[in-house]
Amino acid sequence: MVKNANHQKVMLIGDGAVGSSYAYAMALQGVAEEFGIIDIAKERTIGDALDLEDATAFSFPKKIYSAEYADCKDADLVVITAGAPQKPGETRLDLVNKNLGILSTIVKPIVESGFDGIFLVAANPVDILTYATWKLSGFPKHKVIGSGPSLDTARLRAAIAKMTGINDPRSIHAFIMGEHGDSEFAAYSAATIGGKPFLDWAQENNITAAQLDEMEDQVRNKAYEIINRKGATFYGVATALARISKAILRDEGAVLPVSAYMDGQYGLNDIYIGTPGVVDGNGLRQIIEVPLNEAEQAKMTASAATLKQVLTDGMNALANKN
Repeated sequence: MVKNANHQKVMLIGDGAVGSSYAYAMALQGVAEEFGIIDIAKERTIGDALDLEDATAFSFPKKIYSAEYADCKDADLVVITAGAPQKPGETRLDLVNKNLGILSTIVKPIVESGFDGIFLVAANPVDILTYATWKLSGFPKHKVIGSGPSLDTARLRAAIAKMTGINDPRSIHAFIMGEHGDSEFAAYSAATIGGKPFLDWAQENNITAAQLDEMEDQVRNKAYEIINRKGATFYGVATALARISKAILRDEGAVLPVSAYMDGQYGLNDIYIGTPGVVDGNGLRQIIEVPLNEAEQAKMTASAATLKQVLTDGMNALANKN
């Protein structure tokens, strides 16, 4: 167990829709006592800090302010949401070169500040940008975590809750795994409801494989539907980030879906990809290697291959640019 100081400090990099929603979620939940906001749009960070300050009168006391990179020095957690947003018609992987370039300008001044806490990355494509943050920072892999499939897992649990009539998604134990993107998949074989295998429940209730495939597809494409209708997704991922942040700052040792560095798990190496893991005050304590069936393992391998190719091309392009 890690005993964090009572005074916990979080620095947010990126004050767009996701970042500001995350800051609001943290304010309402009373997570962390000090919260700094960094963005190239300095006036916006000042305005957001003033606005969020008002919310503390109805929630929890918290020091919230517009910050600079030097303020990262003694932070416990740095959360990166900065980057170009996904536009209608774009995949997350389409954002690689733009957001790798942005990320390279962010990580260096954070490290130079003397920061020695934990990185939590949410900018897309999150698996690739988390890997890049690990490489650019030189930090140990357990101290660099991506939000990964946390949002997709929430979507899956909500969908299963609707299907089963168990209205509380927190009662569903199921995970989306792989890339946070088009090659992700539902690990149905390991999903449970109150200890009962979900696939047994589906069979008993005449749920077909085609219906499960349709639900998985709807979960995979839900982001595109939201983006097409309102321009961006932010409430869900912001709440997921707050959940991961709480597990880190309160040293919970909670099992959460994250993007984690693979070192042989699932037969994969040298890549960040989505899996359940134990998150505590040290970052990622361990990976929970889910027992996948043959079809799911093939999907995990294929997802990693997709990420690896885009990662290699993106990192080479960044190196040539620099």
